[in-house]
Amino acid sequence: MSDELKDMVERGRFKGEIRFDEPLSGHTSLKIGGPVDIMVFPEDPLSLKNVLRAAAREHIPLFVIGAGTNVLAGDGPIEGIAVSLKAFRSIEVTQESDENTAVVFAGAGTPLGMLLGLARKNGFSGFEPLTGIPGTVGGAVYMNAGSYGTEIKDLILSVGLMHPQGEIQVLGKEQLKFSYRRSHFPEGAVILSANFALAKDDPAGVARLMDEYMAKKKAAQPLAAASAGCVFKNPEGDAAGRLIDAAGCRGMREGDIEVSPVHANYFINRGRGTCRDFLVLMGKVRARVRENSGTELETEVKIIGAMER
Repeated sequence: MSDELKDMVERGRFKGEIRFDEPLSGHTSLKIGGPVDIMVFPEDPLSLKNVLRAAAREHIPLFVIGAGTNVLAGDGPIEGIAVSLKAFRSIEVTQESDENTAVVFAGAGTPLGMLLGLARKNGFSGFEPLTGIPGTVGGAVYMNAGSYGTEIKDLILSVGLMHPQGEIQVLGKEQLKFSYRRSHFPEGAVILSANFALAKDDPAGVARLMDEYMAKKKAAQPLAAASAGCVFKNPEGDAAGRLIDAAGCRGMREGDIEVSPVHANYFINRGRGTCRDFLVLMGKVRARVRENSGTELETEVKIIGAMER
């Protein structure tokens, strides 16, 4: 595959950067991850298409790394191709059909905070409860990111994606069958962009609500620490953090991975934490919660290049 990638570059069929044996620790918010065989940074859809087709043809595992904020990467080596869509960073108001609504387009590599910044500046309402969620638009759509009762699916009109053979398709929200922290995209498809429908409101009011939500999150979540966000999904009618705390897991530690003393559903890398440490701690916490409450916690963090324990 490396020879084919080099040939792509020489023939002008790939624009962007290619790295070999790239440590994923530099691309995840947990600062964990061993070397992946190949990491590519395509600059345009054609370059992405050529990589996807080559990977599909040779049956090479391929996965997209957004901002790496909901990712636990293996200690390595990691087989396959990691794709960064950071060049797919674009945002614009594409339609203001009436006095009450606006449609905003965002590329998959656009930081979610940048999208919320545009909404704040223009007084577009809807995103306020998502304030403080890290990552990119693509990752937020894929995981159906949510907070305080709002999920990103509530604001989506459509999503653009690319299939493994390079075909581009636009799917409406109803076709994607979003559910709690889950979407249902065609197998192997890569998210390219999304269109959002937002209500027009007073910019000062939108900014005030965003500030209020941010203050709540700073008080309740370890936003400045190295973490992957929530480790487990909230069981229906309950909160994973509450169950973990009730089981006496707050402050538990495995190596340099610790259950956050601020929010028990966050695991913090205190320095030299490894994927193995994280997985062992996950297993211990899950077992304690099961024993204490009878609840089986379901993993929310996406695991790449490792087997869940």
